[in-house]
Amino acid sequence: MADAERIPGFNTLAIHAGAKPDPTTGARATPIYQTTSFVFDDVDHAASLFGLQAFGNIYTRIGNPTNAVLEERVAALEGGTAGLAVASGHAAQVVVMQTLLMPGDEFVASKKLYGGSINQFNHAFKSFGWQVVWADPDDISSFEKAITPKTKAIFIESIANPGGVITDIEAVSKIARKAGVPLIVDNTLATPYLCKPFNYGADIIVHSLTKFLGGHGNSIGGMIVDGGTFNWSREGRYPMLSEPRPEYSGIVLHETFGNFAFAIACRVLGLRDLGPALSPFNAFLILTGIETLPLRMQRHSDNALAVAEWLSKRPEVAWVSYAGLPGDKYNALAKKYTPKGSGAVMTVGLKGGYDAGVKLVSNVQLFSHLANIGDTRSLIIHPASTTHKQLSDAQKVQAGAGPDVVRLSIGLEDKEDIIADLEQGLTAK
Repeated sequence: MADAERIPGFNTLAIHAGAKPDPTTGARATPIYQTTSFVFDDVDHAASLFGLQAFGNIYTRIGNPTNAVLEERVAALEGGTAGLAVASGHAAQVVVMQTLLMPGDEFVASKKLYGGSINQFNHAFKSFGWQVVWADPDDISSFEKAITPKTKAIFIESIANPGGVITDIEAVSKIARKAGVPLIVDNTLATPYLCKPFNYGADIIVHSLTKFLGGHGNSIGGMIVDGGTFNWSREGRYPMLSEPRPEYSGIVLHETFGNFAFAIACRVLGLRDLGPALSPFNAFLILTGIETLPLRMQRHSDNALAVAEWLSKRPEVAWVSYAGLPGDKYNALAKKYTPKGSGAVMTVGLKGGYDAGVKLVSNVQLFSHLANIGDTRSLIIHPASTTHKQLSDAQKVQAGAGPDVVRLSIGLEDKEDIIADLEQGLTAK
């Protein structure tokens, strides 16, 4: 294979994709373009940018050179055609759905999701006239049963937060394809290092960049990646992409932009008008984090497996939900979808119930008790009293966040130190 045809490996892409030395200064690291707007060459240049007849920078709410490197890098790692960086993972979900759904439309979602997503789908999305219909990833047929003529998308997580459930992406994608709707996969917990949803039929991937891609707990961001695989003009079901846009002199986005039309639509319709722009400074921090993504994710996964094995033998622990454990119900799916490891996040059921969970998070010292995952540091939280508190008791159990559950995000410390801290927390009086 000639060098020009060589496809770089994952480690190389994590460092180099989208980036090159700054043409003006020669700076090797991607600069932070901390500016609101950009100067046009002339009137014709400005007109071509505003009319989507040329690519370039107008205003940082719509696009920024620092953010553009981040977008290209994550798209390359996922194997997509284009990316769009936004202010948070929640913002990514809003922009995606605003591009796909009209008032009165429905989407099917796995009931095993991050509690904030369940809340967003159940409540905030109703203000847009979008209705969620829940399906059970442990019963794949429930996705097909949930589909109606109003269904415009299916939404799942590759590894569910907080329970560590591995979703059968390929099986759900077949249902989505049969129904003629796109499959959206939140790949936050796995990252493209552990799982490549586009290889199994996903059409759109979303991320909370806040978590493992950034990896250092210092910046919030979100990402949308277009797989370039869906026919947006089919049956006219997605008018944002298949009908002339009056804002852009009648351009039909899918006809004009082809296999990256969805990413363009999210940018020039969703991000432009809803406005959840990512700060270039945050983009810079997240880019820096991604450079070590493969090293970190492997260490996260190796540490987590060791911790899960240790916890499964503790007398204080009723059960451990971690797909990397040989006896876990999702272990076979983990071997298929995440063969390098099952990530950093697990849930643990404590025999002492709610009170035992509160005691553990109160007594650990190395672990940080906070509402995040994906940090270099080991993190702990009791979801029933925090991240999932807004849910009913039944919803908490369905989401894998019952009263006895503690969620762990295993960091990059020495595994012996992580285990020692959990031991003293479990045995504290």
